[in-house]
Amino acid sequence: MTASGNSAPRSSAESVDLAAQVGRVAAPLRQQVLDVLRQAILSFHYAPGQRLVERELIEEIGVSRTTIREALRELAAEGLVKTIPQKGAVVVVPSLQEALELYELRAALEALAVRRFTEVASDDQVAELRAALEQLADVVNGDGDTLRILKAKDHFYDVLLRGCGNRSVHSTLGGVQARLSLLRATSLAQPGRTARSAQELRAMVEAIEARNPDAAVRASNHHIEQAKRAGLEGLSATSGLPFSNASL
Repeated sequence: MTASGNSAPRSSAESVDLAAQVGRVAAPLRQQVLDVLRQAILSFHYAPGQRLVERELIEEIGVSRTTIREALRELAAEGLVKTIPQKGAVVVVPSLQEALELYELRAALEALAVRRFTEVASDDQVAELRAALEQLADVVNGDGDTLRILKAKDHFYDVLLRGCGNRSVHSTLGGVQARLSLLRATSLAQPGRTARSAQELRAMVEAIEARNPDAAVRASNHHIEQAKRAGLEGLSATSGLPFSNASL
């Protein structure tokens, strides 16, 4: 399939054996298929705007129609897929306005979480955040796999949000991060972005360790601004949408 929605066979170099990825871990089949499809979207095996034809997914992954439909429903809830009448499931391509609104919401919520964490987190929680940062840095300096980096960043933010003392911010920002998954992947796929991202988060952690909430929030805002720019530029290159720096 192509981003325009037409089906086309992949070359052997482009082919990824999704079926082989199911059954490797001790998890329910539905969860395994969901994880495989999510990874295929975030690694651009399925491009933004591409149709996900149930019959082709069944053949490619080797599971039932019911399992595929359940996974697609979950991906739709996460904001990675949407269902279009007469067309079926399609990998989401957020509009420029939608993306900017999500980044604006993320910046506001994350600023609150960072300020609260700096002010109320225990020394042990700050140390846990530092450890999560170093774990992220190790992944970045390793094979640079985007999905592994996303997981390490998710762990970093989980520590931050658990320590901020506001469960509503935790759950709401988690939902925003999920809806930004595709843009986060495109951002981290940009050359040099993963290293810069880790350095931006390091500046934030250092401000938190100094118990300087204003500096921590500034570092957080800078990180999100850079992530937004890279994410929109990356999605433009991947999907052909006319995003430009002038729009930011």
